[in-house]
Amino acid sequence: MRRKCNQVNQETNTVELTAIYHRPESEYAYLYKDKKIHIRIRTKKGDIESIKLHYGDPFIFMEEFYQDTKEMSKMTSDAIFDYWQIEVSVDFARIQYLFELTDTEGQSILYGDKGCVENSLENLHAIGNGFKLPYLHEIDACKVPDWVSNTVWYQIFPERFANGNARLNPEGTLDWDSSITPQSDDFFGGDLQGIIDHLDYLQYLGITGLYLCPIFESTSNHKYNTTDYFEIDRHFGDKETFRELVKQAHQRDMKIMLDAVFNHIGSQSPQWQDVVKNGEQSAYKDWFHIQQFPVTTEKLANKRDLPYHAFGFEDYMPKLNTANQKVKDYLLKVATYWIEEFDIDAWRLDVANEIDHQFWKNFRKAVLAKKPDLYILGEVWHTSQPWLNGDEFHAVMNYPLSDSIKEYFLRGVKKTDQFIDEINAQSMYYKQQISEVMFNLLDSHDTERILWTADEDVQLVKSALAFLFLQKGTPCIYYGTELALTGGPDPDCRRCMPWEHVSSDNEMLNFMKRLIKIRKHASAIIQHGKYSLKEIKQDVLALEWTYEGRVLKAIFNQSKDDYLLEKETVALASNYQELENQLVISPNGFVIFKN
Repeated sequence: MRRKCNQVNQETNTVELTAIYHRPESEYAYLYKDKKIHIRIRTKKGDIESIKLHYGDPFIFMEEFYQDTKEMSKMTSDAIFDYWQIEVSVDFARIQYLFELTDTEGQSILYGDKGCVENSLENLHAIGNGFKLPYLHEIDACKVPDWVSNTVWYQIFPERFANGNARLNPEGTLDWDSSITPQSDDFFGGDLQGIIDHLDYLQYLGITGLYLCPIFESTSNHKYNTTDYFEIDRHFGDKETFRELVKQAHQRDMKIMLDAVFNHIGSQSPQWQDVVKNGEQSAYKDWFHIQQFPVTTEKLANKRDLPYHAFGFEDYMPKLNTANQKVKDYLLKVATYWIEEFDIDAWRLDVANEIDHQFWKNFRKAVLAKKPDLYILGEVWHTSQPWLNGDEFHAVMNYPLSDSIKEYFLRGVKKTDQFIDEINAQSMYYKQQISEVMFNLLDSHDTERILWTADEDVQLVKSALAFLFLQKGTPCIYYGTELALTGGPDPDCRRCMPWEHVSSDNEMLNFMKRLIKIRKHASAIIQHGKYSLKEIKQDVLALEWTYEGRVLKAIFNQSKDDYLLEKETVALASNYQELENQLVISPNGFVIFKN
């Protein structure tokens, strides 16, 4: 909500009052961790020299006014705004607060619940001017699982990762070949045993979390059209094989995240087939969003004329009515079953933004009642504040970050100052604890592979990955990235894993292993430190994290010229040279320094 600022003389005040923004009970004022409160405010870029926060208990205020005053820190800036933040603690779980903003010319105003007012003692002491967090209830706090921020994820498309049991191969299974561009209906025989067989490889790489695309009974190779949520697809294995996978992963300190496709179901499912057969008399007719009967699609000329709602007009994926109590009960039983019976650690929620908020609130309560530290990840491709208020998801797949990195490092279509502004703005989207567990990725089964995006330039891919792994959040790589697997848009991004490329001298594999090791070592600095991203020379980026006396630095040279700097100890670098007293970073090269 934008506060009115009409109580300050606009003619004599040089501050852009309409740019000032704050909202209690949001990412601008919230309970963080350990009873610490984060308070933020936004102002026009370059407008404000300093901001003081006056704060205290609202009941003590009535007798003694504000108890404390502290200087806020400018956290970051984007193209048009500065973002300020302070961390405070209070004694009685209540806080009333008011901002005092001083501009570059030394003039100051107060900003609070009644908007902008003159900076006077009377206004400072007026009880109605202060913002309030009336009581900080722990139960309302935005809580996230502690383990997630230290996890490095590896996404597996099971049908294409490894064939560990050829007896399970579907009819017409093709020979395993990573050079083949797969068609939408091709099968290559990947299965759960194939994943088990390569857990040591994943452990060697440094992976601590496995995100598996759907593994439940389905007629397709991708399994996003579920037939039975309570069964492992017969071409992937059985429940005992999956139980063994979870057990062996946990023995290696790896977490398992499954894919929940609750927005829609497969057209071959018993529920939908009953609707096809019995029409309006079907016991399942209210499980779906049916517009008219019969639900036949045989003579349909235009997919938009489907007689029922489906995922993306795909007739084989009818949309479930998650507001229906029987559907809700069924899906929540699915969600808790795989936790109770197999001890999975996380759910990734497919097409999460097309399901009603009430369902996700119930989902969160149900799954966390079974496993309090379970990670709930939503697939949302845009800014996602409505789902990240502490009562639905812990995080979403961070596609805005992915898009920015790919446009800058891989496609080269974004200017350096634009890129910095975008990254800085994104860092203020959510409460800090949410940012710490955001699922950071560059590609997936839904996108072209990053090597394809980079026009097969491995050096560009290395820079993009290095930058990704130095961002707050929990990073993920898509299977085969560490072996320079390429592929265009779906289904080409789902090629077979090139196991023949695994060797001790595979340069990309060794690079990825070192990058993961650096990320693990620097996790605390990245998650809790102060961040800086600057253009130190035209198209040369300097990234820096500082935390408790430790510093993590990296320089990315996106210019067309060599960049020279004084020699320092290098942790990981690409496309650079070490001279006697200097480092030379070539175009598209980078250096991460030892911290």
